[in-house]
Amino acid sequence: MSGSTVRLTFFLNAWAYDAEEDEKGCLTFEECSIWRLGSTNDEGWHAGQCRYSKAAPAWGEFYELLGEDDQRLKPTDWRELTTLMPEKRHFLFYLRDSTFECFAAEWRFERGPPVA
Repeated sequence: MSGSTVRLTFFLNAWAYDAEEDEKGCLTFEECSIWRLGSTNDEGWHAGQCRYSKAAPAWGEFYELLGEDDQRLKPTDWRELTTLMPEKRHFLFYLRDSTFECFAAEWRFERGPPVA
């Protein structure tokens, strides 16, 4: 994390996608207002314990949530970087053992370690 930039680095799934074993990916979120890393894993998601498990098509994917959403700020473990403004976009990423989400202006994906 640097200012309002949040970087999430993770291992790519070489069995499901075109990736080398132990290859990393990095999602960078620019002008991030708030972010969280939740404890819901794939078992919890399939058991309906995630507030979006009925709406999201699949576990292990990256989503941008659009439209009105009364569930978006329900978790109490948000980490605030700046004031949340209405124009920020809501991103949700299901990792193997957790859930990452944030409100940011933009995002980009890179293979390998993050670029400083």
